[in-house]
Amino acid sequence: MGRSLKALTLGVSATALIAGAAAAEIDFGNFDGYTLRVKLIGGAQYEPLYAEIGAWEEMTGATVQILSRQNHFELDREIKQDIAAGTLNWCVGSNHTSFAPQYGNIYTDLNDLIPQEVLDAFVPLVLEHSTVGGRLVQLPRHSDVSNLFYIRSLYEDEARAAAFEAEYGYPLAPPETWEQVRDQAMFFADPPNFFGTQFVGRDEAITGRFYEMLVAEGGQLFTDDWEPAFNSEAGVRALSWFVDLYEAGAVPAGVPNYLWDDTGLGFASGSVALNLDWAGWAAFFNSEEDSAIGGNVGVTRAPMGAAGVRTGWSGSHTFSVTETCDNKEAAASFVTFLTDHDRQMVEARRGLLPTRTAVWESAMGEFRDAGDDFMVEVFETFQTSMAEDAFTPPLIAEWIEVSNELWPRLQAAMVGDMTPQQALDEAAREALVIMEDAGYR
Repeated sequence: MGRSLKALTLGVSATALIAGAAAAEIDFGNFDGYTLRVKLIGGAQYEPLYAEIGAWEEMTGATVQILSRQNHFELDREIKQDIAAGTLNWCVGSNHTSFAPQYGNIYTDLNDLIPQEVLDAFVPLVLEHSTVGGRLVQLPRHSDVSNLFYIRSLYEDEARAAAFEAEYGYPLAPPETWEQVRDQAMFFADPPNFFGTQFVGRDEAITGRFYEMLVAEGGQLFTDDWEPAFNSEAGVRALSWFVDLYEAGAVPAGVPNYLWDDTGLGFASGSVALNLDWAGWAAFFNSEEDSAIGGNVGVTRAPMGAAGVRTGWSGSHTFSVTETCDNKEAAASFVTFLTDHDRQMVEARRGLLPTRTAVWESAMGEFRDAGDDFMVEVFETFQTSMAEDAFTPPLIAEWIEVSNELWPRLQAAMVGDMTPQQALDEAAREALVIMEDAGYR
């Protein structure tokens, strides 16, 4: 197999690695003339990191060939096609802690390739979630959890506040519960020009949103015996939240087809009052150059459901190395570079949540020194949320398969083709078949 990255001579001490030494001080290896083939997630908030790839090429003499650059749901489908066709002739792929368990053994164990002192720089729980069957199959790039962004001026208008309190019987303030979000979204909405809120509406995106609302309502996805349990009263309440807002026109008509770029750009357009979103959009939202609401954005922790639990569906975006890679050492060098201290700082400056412990403090210090109170508040809010509210979906191979049965039926309920109970009952029946076929029951 040749030398692993562990065997490469790193030009700094372990302490310097953990503290985030500049990439130029680290020997990432010499792969002169080699072409590394990769498949990456694309999208507005993912692209800035890729501008750094040229630095790795210059240091190592290798060339990176990006074979694919698309949203994660399309990328997932493409990877599954490669598995079926036996065409895993590439080395590095974007991955996610929620997606990874379904891929079997196509990705190599990075414990064999990456030095322990490098791994020690990462948040231990994130590495735990990146491990499948005892194998570290992915190196975490950044984590995600969502909190609530809102247009501040809506809450500073005294006439609007008085009208809201007269109608709903409590003061207008950034919402603490999802019931309050529904009230405020209905109140603020003025379709088709302005909407109270929005949400992603297809693929695993809406499954995850429903899942976290289910938990907040006191429900669960499966019983302890892995029988689908989401078609409960809590599940109907959770799904009804989406249905009610859609039927009332308080959200854009296109939300059943929305993914993350749609909601991010929609909020930045200034046409949506409240937006549950990950931190990766934070700097963009509050930028007066990029956003119609720049300088007018507030952030607060995700609201609570009826069970007194905050929503907090979470995971990490990652990079994996295929077992079929023809140069695992180069691939390991590349993913280590893309997740090092300096590269995570590139993403943290935009609001993406670091997976290296030291980067949290480095980013917070930079924001404080720059007097960027908004980004300090964002990082403090999301740090609390990651520590107290975050939970993953079941880290099982069948998660995406179950999701693929659930999300079209969530859509069907949203647009009125099924009642919430009918949609969840039908999805639960199909999910039970999946779990039985997989040997859980």
